[in-house]
Amino acid sequence: MSETSGWPRRIASGAATLFTTTILAGSAAIAFGAISARRFGIRYETMSLLPAGHAPLRIVHLGDMHLVAHDRQKIEFVRGLAALEPDLVINTGDNPGGIDAVDSVLEALEPLLHIPGVFVPGSNDFYGPRPMNPLRYLRAPSAMDSAEELRETIDVATMFRTFTETGNWHRVGNQTHTLQIREDLKINFSGTHDAHMQADAWPGFDHTDPPAQLNIAVTHAPYRRVLDTAIADGADCVFAGHTHGGQIALPRYGAIVSNCDLPTGLASSLFPWRAGGRTGLVNVTAGIGTSPTVPLRTFCPPEAVVVDLVAAN
Repeated sequence: MSETSGWPRRIASGAATLFTTTILAGSAAIAFGAISARRFGIRYETMSLLPAGHAPLRIVHLGDMHLVAHDRQKIEFVRGLAALEPDLVINTGDNPGGIDAVDSVLEALEPLLHIPGVFVPGSNDFYGPRPMNPLRYLRAPSAMDSAEELRETIDVATMFRTFTETGNWHRVGNQTHTLQIREDLKINFSGTHDAHMQADAWPGFDHTDPPAQLNIAVTHAPYRRVLDTAIADGADCVFAGHTHGGQIALPRYGAIVSNCDLPTGLASSLFPWRAGGRTGLVNVTAGIGTSPTVPLRTFCPPEAVVVDLVAAN
């Protein structure tokens, strides 16, 4: 028998082994991503931005819940954030994960709605999810196009009305608002509507007397144009979400994409940003949820962020 007569059999066997290995590796990766997406945690940060002598101020920053209806584990995690005794809540949008999830979002946030807060919208506060190829994100940021007109809409009016009816939360999408947090602490907030929807219009800060001790900018998607404008206009810090921290990250490399023009290395972190001759801080949360069509996270755990503002030395 020729020495080459067994090659087809060996090739077929090798191909079958490779196929089986690939399937097993893919299944393991999906299982890992699904488990990781449910490991909700808290990232703690400190910003030395308050004037000397001021008592610390605790902020809970949450965003990108993408909460599907009746997700008890996520609902209880969000409700539990009130036990951290924040002085202020900042919500950077994309709360529901479906058109039927508004009641679940309101249940999750209910304890936090009794604490002073501000919020801005993301596109998923208005539109339900639509199927898409997740590999699109590897080519370029997802685009808002005419297909949005065909998506089912969320009852955003009820959701946002409930956010504000206690009088504690204030919407700052393309608006500015001033909060007197304590007798000795006045904070100016300015925010934008979702820059990913090309709906952002920077409103500027309120510079009336007496001046605020702190200027905070809030936006859903941290596009560089928004960060540049906010910092140059006097923002001491900016809070944003949208990126999911890349959602599918690689070990020792990090995020592959940010779904906007922010460098991937900044997709979920606290970092300085310089614009207009000024430097401010930016906090981008990786968010609590996932894309509803790709409910996986790898090496990028879901998070809420606790930021303790303290007096500068």
